[in-house]
Amino acid sequence: MTKKIKSDNIKQILIRSTNWVGDAIITTPAIRAVRKNFSAAEITVLAKPWVAPVFHNNPDIDHLMIYDAAARHGKGVGKLRLSKNLRKRRFDLAILLQNAFEAAFLAFLAGIPNRVGYNTDGRRIFLTHAIALKPALEAAHQIDYYLKMLADAGLKNHGRQLTLILKDEERSQAEKILKQYKISSHDPIIGINPGAKFGTAKRWLPERYAALCNKLQKACRAQILIFGGPGEEGLGNQISASIEKPCINLCGRTRLREAMALIEKCRLFITNDSGLMHVAAALDIAQIAIFGPTDHIATGPSNPNSHIVKWPAECSPCLKPECPTDHRCMREITVDTVFAVAEKLLS
Repeated sequence: MTKKIKSDNIKQILIRSTNWVGDAIITTPAIRAVRKNFSAAEITVLAKPWVAPVFHNNPDIDHLMIYDAAARHGKGVGKLRLSKNLRKRRFDLAILLQNAFEAAFLAFLAGIPNRVGYNTDGRRIFLTHAIALKPALEAAHQIDYYLKMLADAGLKNHGRQLTLILKDEERSQAEKILKQYKISSHDPIIGINPGAKFGTAKRWLPERYAALCNKLQKACRAQILIFGGPGEEGLGNQISASIEKPCINLCGRTRLREAMALIEKCRLFITNDSGLMHVAAALDIAQIAIFGPTDHIATGPSNPNSHIVKWPAECSPCLKPECPTDHRCMREITVDTVFAVAEKLLS
């Protein structure tokens, strides 16, 4: 049985974040649980630069440290520099939401006396509270995956709702961006997110996104915003060129917080399994999430306002970044299928 965390004298807590936007949003109920269990402690989150914006304005976090693995915290000396910086902060407890060996090793090098995490990746020796990863957890939603880790260490959870806080100035910036394109926030705005990281397998076909947008524009005179990150500009251009009426291609043109504020302006968001899918879920935006090779039970959007569309391919979920066969899990999802769900939500 895992020993429980003793709350006495826990004044400084380090939480090691996961490394991707969607995963980071999924951990916010666990971060809230840490705050509620240690209300008097100072909580610091250690996150990679591209993930850090997820935690801006989060009331459960006191400090945000950037893990700059590409520069000052790179291999060798950089890792020692980071562990030295952590040691100076005199953390009493490390909650390792990231499962990598490195996360536990850095916490050990930093001299943090209490180190909690799942006993994966051969890191048990560096954990003082090694949580056994049970098979049932692999089939659960990842929100519960992280909450269960804390529960096994003796911490109570405080709900499953996601936390993502926008400030008024961020909303104002979103309105300015829309105004540049002569779009009012009162217009029926529909966002689409045709990209996804880790390969093409998670992507519904671009030509079907374009055909769907054409139907939506005709049905409700929707203003279409195409979302996407750096490297997805070509995908956005391909789709926007195939849409009959003008649309706004934002791929690679917005920072993450700007994209969040623009998603909040959407009446409907249509997306592949991605980080922005979890943004929409956290902001309670009506959305359609198109799933193929990934597991909608484990990583689906956690919000009743989110609707999953998938086709029951016998090979899904395969979790492969590129489809080795015919991509049937996505090809069998038709434009009419997604449009029917959109019509219901828009009505």
